[in-house]
Amino acid sequence: MMIAPHDRQAAISPEATAGIGKESENASPSRNRTLAPLFSLLPRLRRHRSLSVCALLALTSAALISLALPMAVRRMVDHGFNQADSAFINRYFLMLIALAVALAIASAARYYFVTTLGERLVADLRLEVFQHIIRLPAAFFDRNRSGEIASRLVADATQIKSAISLTASVALRNSMLCLGALAMMFVTSPSLSAIALGAIPLVVAPLVVFGRSVRKKSRIAQDALAEASAYASEIIAASRTVQAFNGEDAARQRYGRDVELSFDRTVAASRARALLTAIAIALVFVSVVGVLWLGAHQVLAGTLSAGGLSQFLIYSVIAAGSLGSLSEVWGELSQAAGAAGRLFELLNEKTCERQPQAYFPLRTPVQGGIEMCDVRFSYPGAPEKEILSGLSFRVSPGETVALVGPSGSGKSTVLSLLLGFYENQAGSISIDGREVGLIPPQALRKEIAIVPQDVTMFAASVYDNIAFGRPDALGEDVTAASIRAQAHDFVTKLPNGYNTVLGERGLTLSGGQRQRLAIARAMLKNAPILLLDEATASLDAENEALVQRGLEELMQARTTIVIAHRLATVLKADRILVMDKGQIVEEGTHATLMRQGGLYTRLAELQFKIPAGIEPAQDAA
Repeated sequence: MMIAPHDRQAAISPEATAGIGKESENASPSRNRTLAPLFSLLPRLRRHRSLSVCALLALTSAALISLALPMAVRRMVDHGFNQADSAFINRYFLMLIALAVALAIASAARYYFVTTLGERLVADLRLEVFQHIIRLPAAFFDRNRSGEIASRLVADATQIKSAISLTASVALRNSMLCLGALAMMFVTSPSLSAIALGAIPLVVAPLVVFGRSVRKKSRIAQDALAEASAYASEIIAASRTVQAFNGEDAARQRYGRDVELSFDRTVAASRARALLTAIAIALVFVSVVGVLWLGAHQVLAGTLSAGGLSQFLIYSVIAAGSLGSLSEVWGELSQAAGAAGRLFELLNEKTCERQPQAYFPLRTPVQGGIEMCDVRFSYPGAPEKEILSGLSFRVSPGETVALVGPSGSGKSTVLSLLLGFYENQAGSISIDGREVGLIPPQALRKEIAIVPQDVTMFAASVYDNIAFGRPDALGEDVTAASIRAQAHDFVTKLPNGYNTVLGERGLTLSGGQRQRLAIARAMLKNAPILLLDEATASLDAENEALVQRGLEELMQARTTIVIAHRLATVLKADRILVMDKGQIVEEGTHATLMRQGGLYTRLAELQFKIPAGIEPAQDAA
């Protein structure tokens, strides 16, 4: 028998649910046209200076060795064949072999250090983003889907890792080779080099023009993939509901449309990258061929040696190949910049936490006195709908107060505000005289234990689930809490007892078993303030009677606020506060409220099936 169903959060408008995906599409133009998000990673390299230095040294060594090879070729062409000295030729070939071995070692070192640096940097970034996400306010999760957020942590971080580990390494190496080769081309033949430099704008222009299109298309493709991933996560998490309503075909069709859209956008991005690469490489090599044609005529005229032309040819090929490779990696770096931008959007979300100096600690020991004075509150997604309208009440330390009322009257909102999940727009909420908004969030929640209606179980052992609020708890403490919550008997019958790993969201357990583990978790936390949101709703009559005794023991000497849906809980409360439309409309004990004939009486008649004027036995369960 229930006083009132659990009231849900206010409906969120479609505009509010657009979330980070919508923000992605409306990203600022400046961010879409530059690689700035990747440059934001540079300060994080300071944490790994040794790896960065080793990677840079390996990159430089590989580039310098590559640039030394054409000089050896020139010496051999101009001097070795002319002297017909086999010993001279042998020495140069041995030198070339030594350079090849050195190049191999430097390239291997470059790959190792750059890859390790990329893995380390992305691992740090993933952790940084995750730590930031779990500190974001509840309003952020009201408007964003968890699947899309997880996609950013996985897919976007992987894209960045690829860019740092491979693409950035190739880009840096080719940049060094290109600049070094251009410098050596000037040393070899200034006139030919000047002509070659005149062709560079023809190569750079397509990079700039088409690069913007590539970045834009890459960002759109990543957003489409995130949308598909978010929907897949949502369906997988609700697989039983999907199957129960025979929704497999509808889910498959919707996911198929999302995947095809992601495919089409990815192909469009690849098409743009392919066009960019083709144009750049064609222009580069056409320019090189033209310059070499002029060089051949200089050799015929005697103004340039054959070895010099050979050296210039090799350097020009190196410069052209490096520039062509840069046109390819530019597209990949653009994709990585889009991924980095999406991750930094999460990091830029404000946690709504004040600076440490703005906080005031709770008085110790915490007594648990709670007061709400003229509190007004609307959910961020629906500011026009006021959930609490001047709510005022006081709970004395150690008192048990039951909140009852119709669905949507604001009962669960009261618990969310006490936990600091949202900030009230007006009025004050205090614990022991301290304003909740001025108490450090972790310090506030340390003093509050909650048993929610929708119990959360993690894919971990039973022991870890109970000890989640107190990871330093001893084994005997966990067992004692489990016994008091009437969970010990069924836990010991599990295959591995307390070491049994539960499935995702604890779906291998019954609703009543999950509820008892949640009660054990709250008991173990041993906080002075206890919030019960329909804590016995999933229990049958026998288990409810057993758990009720454990809850009564838990509530002793603790301030307890109960969203009451069971008659036994209502009767045990010191006071009952009846809520309607975000206000307290009635207050008293069960007996006094029944005599008043108001809202509480009507709820009791409908849900308790108790005629007005008749009081149930006090030990009713």
